[in-house]
Amino acid sequence: MNTREPDHLNLLCDMGELTTIVTGNSDIETFLASSAALVAQHLKAHVCSIYLFEAMENRLVLRATQGLNPKAVNTVTMKPGEGLVGVCFEKSTIIREGNATQNPVFKYFDNAGEDPFNSFLCVPICSGIEKIGVLVVQHRELDHFTLFDERALRTAMTQLAGAIENARFLMELGPDKTSGPQPGLPPFIKGEPAGTGSAEGQILFPNQNRKSLLYGPDPSPSLYTKADFTAAIERTSEELKSLQERFARRLPESASLIFTAHFMILKDKNFTGRMKQLMDEGQGPISAVKEVAQKYIDLFSCSPHAYMQEKAVDVEDLTIRILANFQDPATRRKAGKGSIAVATEIYPSDILKLVADGIKGIILVGGGVTSHVTILSRSLQIPLIIADDPRLLDLPPETRLLVDATQGNIYFNPDPDTLALFKTKHQTEKQIKTQAMAEQTFSRDKQKVTLLANINLLSEIHLAKALKAEGVGLYRTEFPFLIRTGFPSEAEQYLIYKQLFEQMDGALTTVRTLDAGGEKNLSYSGFTKEANPELGLRSIRFSLKHREVFETQIRAILRAAQDKDNIRLMFPLISSIDEFMDARQIVSDCSQNLDLEGIGHNKHLKIGMMIELPAVLSTIDEFAEMADFFAIGTNDFVQYMTCADRTNKLVADYYIPYHPAVNSGIETIVKAAIRHGIDVSVCGEMAHDPDHIPFLLGVGIRTLSVDPQFLPSVQKIITALSMEEATAYSKTMLAQTRVRAAAQILKTRP
Repeated sequence: MNTREPDHLNLLCDMGELTTIVTGNSDIETFLASSAALVAQHLKAHVCSIYLFEAMENRLVLRATQGLNPKAVNTVTMKPGEGLVGVCFEKSTIIREGNATQNPVFKYFDNAGEDPFNSFLCVPICSGIEKIGVLVVQHRELDHFTLFDERALRTAMTQLAGAIENARFLMELGPDKTSGPQPGLPPFIKGEPAGTGSAEGQILFPNQNRKSLLYGPDPSPSLYTKADFTAAIERTSEELKSLQERFARRLPESASLIFTAHFMILKDKNFTGRMKQLMDEGQGPISAVKEVAQKYIDLFSCSPHAYMQEKAVDVEDLTIRILANFQDPATRRKAGKGSIAVATEIYPSDILKLVADGIKGIILVGGGVTSHVTILSRSLQIPLIIADDPRLLDLPPETRLLVDATQGNIYFNPDPDTLALFKTKHQTEKQIKTQAMAEQTFSRDKQKVTLLANINLLSEIHLAKALKAEGVGLYRTEFPFLIRTGFPSEAEQYLIYKQLFEQMDGALTTVRTLDAGGEKNLSYSGFTKEANPELGLRSIRFSLKHREVFETQIRAILRAAQDKDNIRLMFPLISSIDEFMDARQIVSDCSQNLDLEGIGHNKHLKIGMMIELPAVLSTIDEFAEMADFFAIGTNDFVQYMTCADRTNKLVADYYIPYHPAVNSGIETIVKAAIRHGIDVSVCGEMAHDPDHIPFLLGVGIRTLSVDPQFLPSVQKIITALSMEEATAYSKTMLAQTRVRAAAQILKTRP
């Protein structure tokens, strides 16, 4: 058995050939056939076959084979649970048989030519939690395949799964599944997924379509009257009130008026009053509105202060709403409703307005996207794709788009069959998200792992609780700051945190203080543009610099947590003992001041820190003595450890979560936490990544905090692992000092 082990190591090391077969084949069928041949070659198997699952037909179809009768391709089919292949697929389990024909489940096909082959080994092909198909190898000898073959085949499946998933999906679409893409465009284009889910609708260029009202030609002065202007103002006011009410229901974080500036401008007599004056002087209503609005826009745009420049955007948005409301609501199409927005730039406030207008999906063309835009779109369940293809900006307005934000694909004018396929896929994903989960999570050898939820918006708490999250490991508090044009007051923040704590009903809840700065600049804060904002005034540094803002937030949290248990407070981006002590002192000062004011609050919050900077490693034991808990924010920890911005295409390849320094750093943090008896969790993206969960558990992590939609898949991964395997794997990974060596070990993860 051990004599063949070097061949399997060779398989793991030489899978770079996959790059060639993915990029070098002329069509999907050839790619699948080449994949089967490559696996057969490395495993020295006489047969390798690829079966793909067709969801609409609920069947597995032989799509490629090396060694069986070629005529069997596309003709051999079976249902999930039928035959060894069907059982492997249905139960998501590896099957190894020394003499397959003796297994009562084995299913024989005359046209396949399987007679000479005895040994049988198959693994399910999965991408995340989605089942794609089955990969099978066969050999003439009895009892040929070993445990090493299982591991090697599973590794091959892991490397091939992504490409096979796309191949399967495109094959299901078939050759004529799009009804006329635009000249010069393929049936679909590939973008970068920045969210999940899919949506279909008519294309909308929100900036272009809306701004044409303000900057386009004026209609005839006689088309509208002063009475029409008055009606438009009333409609605009009612529309803003309605939008605010909808925001308050869907986003409690926006309980204060997001459209405060709009309402104030409407009330300004110099604004609407001047418009009426121009009309009285004989000017047409549309022209009068535009003239006054343009003066305000120019005035604000020329201000040297960024927060004043933003007022120009408010005036522009308000004016466009007024102009649109000259039309009777019964006759004008609701802007954005049911559409797919295509834009060249987008901010959190833009997403909120688009959602309020009924947008179903967003495509960002040719630009980067901040993490908060990604998080917000995911929290609001709005599919978002980044596509660096300017042709999207030239599509005619009648174009219909289908966006698959899970894969990053954009389809043009999809036909009913394609839409039906996505509807089925969406229903399957919905079922997976809401599938029954165990109340608690245990590894295969019964070791307890606590699964918590990362919460960005209060609206996500329902899903987190439905999926049996044991608490909130990270509540990001910055969204109430990002969606306003000024700092939220203590009262506004108090209402938000109070809802959070009440909805969690005594479950562990960890609140991270404001993580502003860097890519999350608050324009109204009077910030100075920094050459390198990620190394600038951000996170806890911003809070300590602006103590009045920090104190307002701390007071609101302390008050909202009154009479509540299991509430924890966490500081982001701590770099020194001094910073942590200064932040804790401010919490103490706020508590004393609330006492003096006779205001009830929680005096016993546990206070911890998010570990994101390498600077804390050398003094980690001192931190562990002072902090009540640690949370490792792996996104920034990897970024600062590797000095690589993953959103920068030029250096994204250097952002390596399995880098030996990252692995060693995580182990150092965990060991210090264990020595001092404090809780340590991981709340970055590594916490839900199948590639990294075994390592995290192996070094001693027993608490993971993930976005709610990942809870089912993470629990499934953990229940299939044994801590003994994970520990052995982590030791092997920690022994590596080179990135390439660590990459090879990563392929052998349990």
